[in-house]
Amino acid sequence: MAGQIRVASIPSNHPYVRNLAAQETSDGRGPAATGVAAGGTVDAVVRLADPRPDVPHPQPGQWWPPVMLDARWVRDHHAEFDLAHLHFGFDAADPAELCSWADELARHDLPLVLTVHDLVNPHFVDQRRHSEHLDALVPAATEVITLTPGAAAAIRARWGRTCEVIPHPHVVPLDHAAAPARSTQDARRFVIGVNAKNLRANVDPLPVLLALDAAMRDLPRAIVRVDLQPEVMSRDDARAIAFREWLRTKRGDPRWLISVHPMFTDAELWAYLGSLDLCVLPYRFGTHSGWLEACVDLGTAALVPQTGYYSEQHGHPSYRRGPDGSIDQPGLADTLRRLYANLAPARPARPDRTGQRRDIAAAHERLYRRALGGPTHPVRIAGP
Repeated sequence: MAGQIRVASIPSNHPYVRNLAAQETSDGRGPAATGVAAGGTVDAVVRLADPRPDVPHPQPGQWWPPVMLDARWVRDHHAEFDLAHLHFGFDAADPAELCSWADELARHDLPLVLTVHDLVNPHFVDQRRHSEHLDALVPAATEVITLTPGAAAAIRARWGRTCEVIPHPHVVPLDHAAAPARSTQDARRFVIGVNAKNLRANVDPLPVLLALDAAMRDLPRAIVRVDLQPEVMSRDDARAIAFREWLRTKRGDPRWLISVHPMFTDAELWAYLGSLDLCVLPYRFGTHSGWLEACVDLGTAALVPQTGYYSEQHGHPSYRRGPDGSIDQPGLADTLRRLYANLAPARPARPDRTGQRRDIAAAHERLYRRALGGPTHPVRIAGP
């Protein structure tokens, strides 16, 4: 087919999915669900708007739990779209229900495109359910996408599926300043950020902070900023308690800035990341990171764990964590010294995200047409 492709995207109103559109609107949101790009031109791909979730008092823009991820919805709306593209939102699904959903798509000759963002779920310690979800979805998909070559190799080894590798698009709006101005006082400091967020399952900051503490003597201008959300202060599990107790030992130390606050808004997050010289991701396990992509967008250097495929996203330096979560402290300290010497006060150059976005949109269109049995043409994705 040569016309417009209607995609039942699950979800549609998500930053990653919005930034798959060929162009960005003036408010930073892609033209998802409209099919009309900035400037009034018609996009080749239109993603359906997320149906209103069947929950009490849904928030504006809320897409979860995803209504489209139901065999009955497919049965009732199959004439309204050409293919389904699943990204997120199946955490709570029963694997048998996912199989039924995929079967209903096949019954109506509707291809399923699956993007495997997470080979392991960052929100859960027990991965058995997530594994069952992938076992239901990956074999059923007409086309499989992932974000890095390493993840593609893991998928091929586990399920025998060949993946299209399409990198993560930008996260920060394209017109946002890549390198916010820093004050004279800030320029005399080297600010290292470790964000514990809400201490979700894969966020394990304490070993990272211990390693940073040991390395600080060699970094005279360094300051470590630790951010966490208020719920961490009231949790009674051993991990949260140990984290809080260690943070208390740093209260009043001018080289440690500890900030407890609600989850950042987008604007606050961009300002926070832009204020750092180095962001250290404290992840114990995982696959890919949108947070890391935001660092790239803003020109903030990052240090990532040697787990999952974080370092493949843009070739960032990494540190080693053992299976028990322990840190190779000498290795991290050595990497940190090199970053401190070579990056301060410069920031990494921002890649051509505009060109990359166009390439990513073209790659998705090509893959959709292949899934639908139409003509395709090769598309080269711009490097990071």
